[in-house]
Amino acid sequence: MINRLAIIGVGLIGGSLARAARRAGVCREIVGGGRDEAQLRRAVELGVIDRYDMDIAAAVRDADMVVVAVPLGAMEAVLRRIAGQVSPGTVITDVGSAKGSVVAAARAAFGEVPPGFVPGHPIAGTEKNGVEASFAELFDGRRVILTPLPNTSAQALATVRTLWRHTGAEVVEMDVAHHDEVLAATSHLPHVLAYVLVDTLLGMDASEEIFRFAAGGFRDFTRIASSDPAMWRDICIANRAALLTVLERFRAELSSLTAAVEAADGESIVSVFSRAKAVRDRYMMLNTETRNLKPSENE
Repeated sequence: MINRLAIIGVGLIGGSLARAARRAGVCREIVGGGRDEAQLRRAVELGVIDRYDMDIAAAVRDADMVVVAVPLGAMEAVLRRIAGQVSPGTVITDVGSAKGSVVAAARAAFGEVPPGFVPGHPIAGTEKNGVEASFAELFDGRRVILTPLPNTSAQALATVRTLWRHTGAEVVEMDVAHHDEVLAATSHLPHVLAYVLVDTLLGMDASEEIFRFAAGGFRDFTRIASSDPAMWRDICIANRAALLTVLERFRAELSSLTAAVEAADGESIVSVFSRAKAVRDRYMMLNTETRNLKPSENE
């Protein structure tokens, strides 16, 4: 039981975590904090949080656990506001999509990463944002990656792990650098491609017709281009080293396929498509049969 859970950033992820924790009955009080008072007021009206404070330092005071659910670009500033306001026993975690930048922000804010800080990342979401879009079932059957550091308190890690399990998530642990490499390939690259594809088509002379006659495949592939651009700007910058590596790999593969199309090399084209189909089919079968999970809808 968490006596007081403070969530800084009560949007889709922060709001859904609050709803899921309330559903599980693991928190006596949930306090919200942030800079958008309209969102925080609406969160109270919806019963997502019990109260809020626009002063982040006040919002986290006397909290047993603090969850920072703000864009990566705001992470260091928020952690600096928290530093000195929480007790040594307070557990702090986050939901950021790039863990290397979060760890760096924690070091800058605290001087060194506190033992009670447990970097985390729920692999769940939608293309929508705001507390109105939050729902308690968001994490059901999804994975949450925790990236503890060598000095991370075992008790803090266990507490964060238990909270996420109560939301219905499967919790796994991963090294910080490995997390950023994996997510650059599986989440950050697809979002970049979706944005760039839509922007490319927008610049074509027949763009109006292209979008009007877009079929289901286009809608499915580009759905995530409706995600918050500012949030994804922060992710691209925060995880740029890993993202650049996978972008270079993708560019090389795309150049190879372009050459095959230009040469009418059907054998090479079908070879690429067949490998991709086999991997995608196997991935979907494993998720359905062994974990009964839906593909993650977003970052």
